[in-house]
Amino acid sequence: MLRLILLAAIWGGSFLFTRISVPVLGPAVLIEYRVLFAAIFLALIGALMKKRLDLAANWKHYLILGFFNSAFPFLLFAYAATTLTASVLSVLNATAPMWGALIGAIWSRQPITAKKALGLILGACGVALLVGFDAVTSKPGAGIAIAATLVAAICYSIASAYAKSAKAVEPFANAHGSMWAATLITIPALAFFPSPGHATPGIMGAALALGVVCTGMAYVVYFKLIDDVGATSALTVTFLTPIFGILWGAIFLGEVIGWHTITGAAIVIAGTALVTGFSPRWNRRAIVAGSNTQQ
Repeated sequence: MLRLILLAAIWGGSFLFTRISVPVLGPAVLIEYRVLFAAIFLALIGALMKKRLDLAANWKHYLILGFFNSAFPFLLFAYAATTLTASVLSVLNATAPMWGALIGAIWSRQPITAKKALGLILGACGVALLVGFDAVTSKPGAGIAIAATLVAAICYSIASAYAKSAKAVEPFANAHGSMWAATLITIPALAFFPSPGHATPGIMGAALALGVVCTGMAYVVYFKLIDDVGATSALTVTFLTPIFGILWGAIFLGEVIGWHTITGAAIVIAGTALVTGFSPRWNRRAIVAGSNTQQ
């Protein structure tokens, strides 16, 4: 349970660090730093663990994952962070499993159940409530920023659907290889979106934390968690991340937490739970069983 909370706190912090550094570095430069720092960190971990990437056999796979699971959605979130608050970003990010259910149904040509349909409707209502009453959504460019965030969430779902149907590759190799792929994919964007300001040590510290802690270390914790308690139990992090995204934004950025923020987040989380079939009672038992197995 502590690792779940730690991972949610780390991923919730990614919106904080993005909001801090993107006004100075710009979306492209920030994300290039993020994926490069993450790739270097994972390379060091891979060297210590003696894990190989096998680039000759998997380079296309890494490029696809790197684009849909990292480079493109990271760029979209960074762009949106120039307008939206960390709170709004974290809640909209939580819609990814709902998009995943919809894309998965289309991918596998299976009908959506009534329970999942209700979850999708709830999620849409939660998003509408959040963006309809939050003052930040009235700012110029907010509509495009919200659309960019939702497209980023869809990208994560596309990556998930692809990964399920792609050839089996070891999870750590997926994370490591996709980070190097994302580093290459992001390079062309640097020519079109240069840094608008001069980075201070504090800004570079935020970018380093975003890459090493919120991306590289988070992947290591996440895949270790899947190994110990299973993918379904690890899904709990989806519901906890918006809580920390809202919390860090309020504490460190002075963002206002309104009734619509809490209510919208709760509705989105409820919709996500219905779509994914998440059961807190079952998940608690699974976590305990995983802990006992580890001991």
